[in-house]
Amino acid sequence: MRERLEEIEEQYEEVGRELSRPEVSADPGRLRDLGRRHAELHDIVTTSRAYREAARQAEEARSMARQERDPEMAAFLKGEEEAAGRKAAELQKHLETLLLPKDPNDDKDVVLEIRAGAGGQEASLFAGDLYEMYRRYAERRRWKTDVLSSSPSDLGGFREVVLEIKGKGAYSRLKHESGVHRVQRIPVTESGGRIHTSTATVAVLPEAEEVDVQVDPEDLQIDVFRSSGPGGQSVNTTDSAVRVTHKPSGIVISVQEERSQRQNREKAMRYLRARLLKLAQEEQQRQEAAARKAQVGTGERSEKIRTYNFPQNRVTDHRIPGLSVQNLPQVLAGDLDRFVDALLADERQGQLRGGDGQAAPAAG
Repeated sequence: MRERLEEIEEQYEEVGRELSRPEVSADPGRLRDLGRRHAELHDIVTTSRAYREAARQAEEARSMARQERDPEMAAFLKGEEEAAGRKAAELQKHLETLLLPKDPNDDKDVVLEIRAGAGGQEASLFAGDLYEMYRRYAERRRWKTDVLSSSPSDLGGFREVVLEIKGKGAYSRLKHESGVHRVQRIPVTESGGRIHTSTATVAVLPEAEEVDVQVDPEDLQIDVFRSSGPGGQSVNTTDSAVRVTHKPSGIVISVQEERSQRQNREKAMRYLRARLLKLAQEEQQRQEAAARKAQVGTGERSEKIRTYNFPQNRVTDHRIPGLSVQNLPQVLAGDLDRFVDALLADERQGQLRGGDGQAAPAAG
């Protein structure tokens, strides 16, 4: 590990020198990439230096304690050695985590798809609850959000809604939200007071920049139409809505959130690039269909990563034993860090064990 850390320190110094060059400052793309790399290396380098200093202090206290004849002073030095040793051990553990292979998408922004699953109107209402939960979570972390596309249901909520989330670490903290979310509650449409189970699926896609995915204009069919709201009523008197069809892949993106055709087209292209990047990644793994199904499942009630139980005021994540919270309203208000942190810790433990670093599969 020492040789690797020495190499990282050299890279850190080299990237710092690159950032100070005038030609780099004039190239926004290169400046951004070098800035990200510098920030990644900074955490490792500062932790490494702190670890070495703590280890040096422990060794120094140990050496002085051996030579000390005053029992009281020797005991004091022994305590100093133990404290520095504990700090060194904690820093070493943190350093090992920092040196684990990093998901190349972790620093990307996110396109988050939420779709109503089994349960009819109640599933659409639950999809709306999840939309609000993620929007509020983004607010807590000071991330920016924007609706790329939506299909509202008649009673509220969404049949489908696509949310763009921009901010530091957005993908790294949201990637484990992909899957089937299940709700158990008495629907507003239920007159007999019976508890129903409904689902919504969530897919988290890393947002692609133009340099990540090249889209040939010849491969696109772009149609414009008049925006409409729930029930088909017109909400715009101009043809501002945009439908983009990517002919090679068959992906169709419709956006009517903005009054400007240009803005809707820009949103549609951002969403399309994210979908194409995801498609390319799945094809590289030769598991396109299986990967998509593994992420969101079929939306059936028996498939779930998390259950939101209203009668018991409980949210349970089924991938990690014992991960349950008795405060459902707070979770739906965006308090997701307990789940996110636990899933990220599980991912890191999987990497340390030599696994694939993925969160544990959901229980059936």
